[in-house]
Amino acid sequence: MSYILRVVIILFSSLFFFVNCSTDKDKMTAENTAADILQGIKQVANIEVSGAENAYTFQVTIESPDTGCDQYADWWEVVDLEGNLVFRRILDHSHVTEQPFTRVGENVEISEDQEVYIRMHMNNSGYAVKAQTGSVAKGFRPKELEADFAKNLEKLEPLPEACAF
Repeated sequence: MSYILRVVIILFSSLFFFVNCSTDKDKMTAENTAADILQGIKQVANIEVSGAENAYTFQVTIESPDTGCDQYADWWEVVDLEGNLVFRRILDHSHVTEQPFTRVGENVEISEDQEVYIRMHMNNSGYAVKAQTGSVAKGFRPKELEADFAKNLEKLEPLPEACAF
């Protein structure tokens, strides 16, 4: 039996137990979690920012269903509210055994009060709808974006050259 299949069986067994020992509200959360597992969670999970205006350093934590070069998070990016690319951090390889993982992007040119989206991209399925929105001054919070929001940015440089592993 493959490793992934064993993990899925263990996760569903745990969820089954959780659902049967919970309130109705908890059951809905467990069902949503099960759906995320089946689809592969892909999201920007956390953001930390340091630095000064027009030269911020972003530490972005990503959750992605990486399996190797065939399926991995290949970048995260900062996009303004109008859908313009502000910054992109290329991810050179998959993170199969490191989930969630955090990568830093430096010299992000935004003001303290500028509202932006932080989102991630999968090499084989495009942008995740689970993103974050906010500003350096007010902080960031989860936000679901439309699947086609600023989809044209997928073709804009910089783009990954290849997957290392």
